[in-house]
Amino acid sequence: MEQEQKRYEDYIAGRNAVTEALKSGRPLDSVLVARGDRQGSIGPIIAKCRQMNIPVKEVDIRKLDNMAQNHQGVIAVAACKEYATVEDLFALAAERGEPPFFIVCDELEDPHNLGAILRTAEAAGAHGVIVPRRRAAGLTSTVYKASAGAVEYVPVARVANITETLKELKKQGVWVYGLDMDGETWCQTDLTGAVALVVGSEGRGISRLVKEQCDFILSLPMAGQINSLNASVATGIVLYEAARQRKDIKAIQKK
Repeated sequence: MEQEQKRYEDYIAGRNAVTEALKSGRPLDSVLVARGDRQGSIGPIIAKCRQMNIPVKEVDIRKLDNMAQNHQGVIAVAACKEYATVEDLFALAAERGEPPFFIVCDELEDPHNLGAILRTAEAAGAHGVIVPRRRAAGLTSTVYKASAGAVEYVPVARVANITETLKELKKQGVWVYGLDMDGETWCQTDLTGAVALVVGSEGRGISRLVKEQCDFILSLPMAGQINSLNASVATGIVLYEAARQRKDIKAIQKK
C-alpha cells in the first residue's frame, strides 16, 4: 500500500493540475501526453514544457489510464529533487578544492541503475552526475529509493546533448573515460586528475558519437561465461578505483 501511494505521488494528473505545476516552477522530470491529442490546453502545456526544457513524451492513452484516473490526456512526472547545472558540479569540485570527478550516463534508462550509481557516487566522493534530457531515467521516487537518499547529496545535471556536453567538459580540462569492451585495463589508468566517467545504456552501451568523444576506453576483465556486468556494478568498480587513486591509497604490492 505504501509503495502504491509513493508511486501515485510521482504523478500530477489533469490539465489544470499540470498547468499549475508548470506555473509554480515545481521540478518535473517529464510530461506525458496522449498520442495525437492537441486539443484545448494540451497545446499550451506542450509549449510551456518546451520553453522550460521539460521533456514531453507522447504515449498511448492506455498507459495514462494505468497511471492515474481523470488524467484528461496529460500527466506530469514529478522530480524528487531539482536538477543542477553542469556549472554547479564544477562549483562543488572547486568548493572542495578537488579536481572535477563526474559520472556521465549515456541514455541509462533503468531507474534502479541510476539510483545505485548515485549511491556509489556519493560514497566515492564524486562531484555529480550528468544525464541526458531524453531517453534516460530521471529523478523519480524510484531513483530516490534506489539511491538510499544519496540523491540529496549528489547534484544531478540534465543536459540536452551528451556529446556536446562532453566537448564542453574537455574544453575545461576534463579527461573523458568511457566504460566499454576492448579498452585499457581499468586499474592501470591514471584517474587522479579531472575525470568524467561515461557509462552507457544497459543494452547498447555507449553510443558511437559519445564514444568518439572519449579520450580513453576502460574495460573490466571478464573471466566467466557472462560477457558484461550490470551498468551500476561496473561503474561502482571504476568509481572506487578512481577514489583509491585520488586519495593516494596504495595497492598491495606482491612480494
